[in-house]
Amino acid sequence: MKYYFAKTLSDTSFDDAIARATDALKQEGFGILTDIDVKATMKKKLDKDFRDYRILGACNPEMAWQALQVEARIGTMLPCNVIVQALDNGDVEVAAVDPVASMQAVDNPGLAGVAADVRDRLKRVIDAL
Repeated sequence: MKYYFAKTLSDTSFDDAIARATDALKQEGFGILTDIDVKATMKKKLDKDFRDYRILGACNPEMAWQALQVEARIGTMLPCNVIVQALDNGDVEVAAVDPVASMQAVDNPGLAGVAADVRDRLKRVIDAL
């Protein structure tokens, strides 16, 4: 099973792709809790050059609340990560985790409905880009 959804954008800049992804996430009820600039981190911590690559930690509070009600340790898998990365050919890829795939590691059938709902929302985010 694939653990992510992705879409390649050839009509946009890296910064515009981040803005588009953020807007699409908002349309589905997600906010950005964390924004990790991997390129800057690799340069600062390792003095290594890396392509533009950001990890957006997206959270839909209602969905998180539902998941926390049925699984106390589900916070280890939150928030839902969405990456925006520059590709070698100048395109930009946006990818989101598939929560149904990641929840297979959790032995709690009560999460299935929440994971499916989050999956549908994240899939719509990627499709909307």
